[in-house]
Amino acid sequence: MSESIVFTGGGTGGHVFPALAVVEELKSLWQGRIIWIGSNKGIERQLLEATGIPFFGIPAGKLRRYFSIKNIIDIFRVIGGLAVSLHILARERPLLLFSKGGYVSVPPVIAARLLGIRVITHESDAQPGLATRINSRFAEKILISFSESAGYFSDKMRKRVVQVGNPVRKDLFEGKKKCGRHLVGCPENKKVLLVLGGSQGSAQINYLIRNNLDRLTKACFVVHQAGRVDFREGKQQNYFTAPFFGDELKHLLAAADLVVCRAGANTLWELAALGKPAVLIPLPRSASRGDQLLNAEIFARNGAAVVLPENDTSGIRLLEIILDLLDNKKKLKQMESRARSLSFPGSAAKIAELIFAYGH
Repeated sequence: MSESIVFTGGGTGGHVFPALAVVEELKSLWQGRIIWIGSNKGIERQLLEATGIPFFGIPAGKLRRYFSIKNIIDIFRVIGGLAVSLHILARERPLLLFSKGGYVSVPPVIAARLLGIRVITHESDAQPGLATRINSRFAEKILISFSESAGYFSDKMRKRVVQVGNPVRKDLFEGKKKCGRHLVGCPENKKVLLVLGGSQGSAQINYLIRNNLDRLTKACFVVHQAGRVDFREGKQQNYFTAPFFGDELKHLLAAADLVVCRAGANTLWELAALGKPAVLIPLPRSASRGDQLLNAEIFARNGAAVVLPENDTSGIRLLEIILDLLDNKKKLKQMESRARSLSFPGSAAKIAELIFAYGH
């Protein structure tokens, strides 16, 4: 068997896309075999099909901090995931395992430790998730995106913490403003408001935007990723909507004067790298562990974004903020500069170098 390095993680694109950016950089340093361990049912299998990276699926149980009868069932899935991971890793005997997080990553990380395989783990959010907190106990290096994340680890563990930022796909920097405006048919005299709710969309953001479309489309051109679940055709002038943006997203981001979105780490780091001002509506604690709230707070504190709490946000308030920002060229420029100041250029290359160094 040729020398190999294993990547693991999944559950959302936010765990997969940054890792693929690292894979791209790693391939320029090292010509060995790269494989991926993920969930049998996760989005990672679908995303990896086009990459040519060998994929090995394992049973995966969700890690919950609250009582649920599903926890009992998922214990057996986690045990099954550990058994399959041990089999895969014992056969492959990789030089190193790199974890990008998500509950599916825990069994492979534990299996790697049991087999004496070195582990590096990476966290995108400011507040480390439960999977990262578990994985960090078995990792030789704990890589973080936000400096604030270091405070969540003990003094002993902090010695293994390295801030490297969050990897961003190279192709995002290839976006062309003119191409983005042409793709959606935006007139020359209109500024572009890009609304992103993630691949599944955001019912709340969709509601707020749709209820104010008449006024918004008088002031700007609205490009709206509505998600596959809540998509509706839009015939209104100065409005373009789609369930999901794929390869064209890089051009739409280049064309955007302002972005309205959630506060997932992957999206925020992409906005920072591209210098895009944003209005953030983070998921509340009732729908998450609160990670988006802290991510958004950091961007707002640094002047890169305006934050509107979902539970406190009305369509009128959102409309007022959007219109005020689009009418304030100086403010947008300042936010653009502040966003870029938060970025971490070369993050993917730095992580690839660490993987290469620790794997040899």
